[in-house]
Amino acid sequence: DFTTLKDKLANEKWPDIYMYKFIMPADNQKIAKVEALFDSMADVVIRNSSKGNYVSITAKEMAINEEAVIKKYKAAAKIEGVMVL
Repeated sequence: DFTTLKDKLANEKWPDIYMYKFIMPADNQKIAKVEALFDSMADVVIRNSSKGNYVSITAKEMAINEEAVIKKYKAAAKIEGVMVL
């Protein structure tokens, strides 16, 4: 449920750059699916965990409003193994 996030985002001024964060298994196909959620202008950074089993993905992208942010998080949450932060 994204109710808490929606309430938090309602206080932001839109449009604005939003930082999305995810943690997931180090699976190239799943990483590609998360990267595909963002346009070519997004700043996407992928970091490996110390043992290399997981990756963290941080993406900064212009968002129109809080609904756009939540829509993107919901799409990412449908990818198996992705944890939305």
